[in-house]
Amino acid sequence: MKKIMIVNGVNLNMLGIREKDIYGTMDYAGMCKYIEDKCKDTGAELSFYQSNCEGALVDCLHKCYFDKFDGIVINPGAYTHYSYALFDAIKAIAPLPVVEVHISKIDEREAFRRVSVTAPACVGQIVGKGIDGYVEAVEMLLKNNKA
Repeated sequence: MKKIMIVNGVNLNMLGIREKDIYGTMDYAGMCKYIEDKCKDTGAELSFYQSNCEGALVDCLHKCYFDKFDGIVINPGAYTHYSYALFDAIKAIAPLPVVEVHISKIDEREAFRRVSVTAPACVGQIVGKGIDGYVEAVEMLLKNNKA
């Protein structure tokens, strides 16, 4: 069984509360359950982690490496746009594959959101597909034998 970690960054714990027109009405727990339910037939063992602290997210990525996870799906939240610490952490754990996900269409939002400093360290990026983007990222990792 492939072990995949779903890592969520800053403000993702506020799903269902913040900007519902952009992020939807499902809360964080509901999103995790949705992803688990949609991925149950993949044979992957999913784990979830969320933090609003950049260093905790870096620690989680490092732990995934040492705990021998097969892949990571990450939504860094706003850290996407300026966290070179996360970029470096993703590069440091290579060859562990990481796919970046964004619920919203970051390329159609404010100018600062259109740039991802973390994406170049990842094997793929999925944007604007809502919560289903997480499911697609898991499938991408499994299908491409990246995980």
